[in-house]
Amino acid sequence: MDEAFYNRVNNDRLTSRQIDELIGISRGLIADGQVNEAEAAFLQKWLAANLPVSDQPIIRVLYRRVAEILADGIYDSDEKVELFDTLERFTTGDFELGEVLKPASLPLCKPPPTLTFRGRRYRFTGTFNYGQRKECEAAVVARGAAVGGITKTTDVLVIGAYATDSWKHSSFGNKIMQAVEWRESGVPISIIAEEHWRRYL
Repeated sequence: MDEAFYNRVNNDRLTSRQIDELIGISRGLIADGQVNEAEAAFLQKWLAANLPVSDQPIIRVLYRRVAEILADGIYDSDEKVELFDTLERFTTGDFELGEVLKPASLPLCKPPPTLTFRGRRYRFTGTFNYGQRKECEAAVVARGAAVGGITKTTDVLVIGAYATDSWKHSSFGNKIMQAVEWRESGVPISIIAEEHWRRYL
């Protein structure tokens, strides 16, 4: 056996141990139904410490997301929900961080519509590759659109790239279901994936 083989085996063991430890930490953080600011900061420190010795996209992407959430010094209710939802899905194994999942069961408009921004009202829900929800909102506001809660005046609902087939049970499932009901009753609301939205930026 050569040295490269032993290095690879040792790295695989380290990676496996890191993921197991991260799952354990995540379960502990969400055990009381929320992730407070001190817990988010602890997670960020753990990820930063493990980043240099990890080749796992899970650790890299989760570190980037937590760093984005804490960067402005404001940990608001939307960010708490986003981080809790991310960790919950990671610990239950139905959410592959670092891989954009194919949201086959999502009720997206087919074919997806042509998008415009000026004078249109957008709503974002889920977890996005582009960045935090407020960054997505800023991108459309800069192009003349408005943003806000899901209402009958919403023109476009954008669903984040990290969506699974269990979306109905996620924290953002109710918004999607409401939009579907309105669309089926004749309200002209478009439901699209993040990937489609980004093509028009």
